[in-house]
Amino acid sequence: MSEFKQTFNSSLGKKLIMALTGLFLCTFLIVHLSGNLALFKHDNGQAFNAYANFMTHFPPIRVVSYLLYLSILVHTIYAIVLTVSNRKARPIGYASATKSPVSWSSKNMGLLGSILLLFIVIHMKDFWFKYHQDDFAGKSTNVIPFKEYKTDLVTGKQLSARDLPPGDYKYAIYTEGSVETMVAKDLNQTVEVAFKQWWYVAFYVIALGALSFHLLHGFQSAFHTLGWVHRKYKPIIYFIGTWLFAVIIPLGFAAMPVIYFFCR
Repeated sequence: MSEFKQTFNSSLGKKLIMALTGLFLCTFLIVHLSGNLALFKHDNGQAFNAYANFMTHFPPIRVVSYLLYLSILVHTIYAIVLTVSNRKARPIGYASATKSPVSWSSKNMGLLGSILLLFIVIHMKDFWFKYHQDDFAGKSTNVIPFKEYKTDLVTGKQLSARDLPPGDYKYAIYTEGSVETMVAKDLNQTVEVAFKQWWYVAFYVIALGALSFHLLHGFQSAFHTLGWVHRKYKPIIYFIGTWLFAVIIPLGFAAMPVIYFFCR
């Protein structure tokens, strides 16, 4: 076995892979949140539906999405492998508790990760799979309806937004005079229906609470594993890990179902 294989089959190698995939997933969260902020626009879902089509049909983005799916899978598998290995290596607990401070999130990464994995599966089933179901069926199944938007290019104002009857539609943008017409899958409507269910909103918020604690420990831990921690930059890493990834991003995602449930 080569040194390369030995390195990545070792406990340290697995932790390195987890750190790299974890940081990649952190980057995705920033992009995903920035796109989902279009849900807060009062434009009948036009901006969000355009964003959803771009994220699923633009070739470079589709390539990155495959890397994302692979990262989630690898991150999950290696987390399970490391957890099982650690328990086998220490089947009996310590007689006395360690005096070194250990955060609650670091001790419960397995539980937090399990909640997040369940959330990802449900989230992708309800949104990603339904959005792509036509691709799998090979024809229009109208699982997600299409919507037509008309916009005045001179004023920038939306002239109309109407649901289209069942039919074989495709995403399209065309212009007639000063009026632009966009036809797109109405994923925004799917979001609205999902976030009108109190139990779904509650589960969503709980999962994002788990994400907050998971990132609170995971982001900082990744830099430690990679050896990218210097006394000079450590406060910056802790600040970003705490305020951006453990506070702002989870709150941004959690605000969506809460606002849709109470205000839409």
